[in-house]
Amino acid sequence: MQNHDIRVLNDLIETTIDSAEGYAEAARETQSPRFSVTFRERASERRLVATRLQQKVEELGGTPEDDGSVLASAHRMFTNLRKSLHDETAVIDEVERGEDHIKHKFEDALEDGDVSPPIHALIADTFRSVRSGHDQMLSFKRAAYRTH
Repeated sequence: MQNHDIRVLNDLIETTIDSAEGYAEAARETQSPRFSVTFRERASERRLVATRLQQKVEELGGTPEDDGSVLASAHRMFTNLRKSLHDETAVIDEVERGEDHIKHKFEDALEDGDVSPPIHALIADTFRSVRSGHDQMLSFKRAAYRTH
């Protein structure tokens, strides 16, 4: 059970670090001061979520992930090429796509019947922040497409 909890948490840590890095990158890419501030705030929030999950892995006696995934760095290289157009909607699309990914990862972890109750509670608690970010980016995306 404990090893399973550690694996699930480490998977979420990796995804959350990817998300924080994605937000930091989006903050650099956007031309909008409003989006830049929001993206930086979300990056900071995701780093806090990752830290909470890492601390729990340590408490369980595991070695916490401390890096994002290779797939995410390859994805970022691709999106950097796309964003060379400096298209605001492209930045928002990428952020929202990343939000869909992290939301699904957390939902899958919450549905995992092998996760212990205390770890399930931690995942549910941190998921609130993830869901809030997802919903905010979805509303940004909808607004961006209404103005184009």
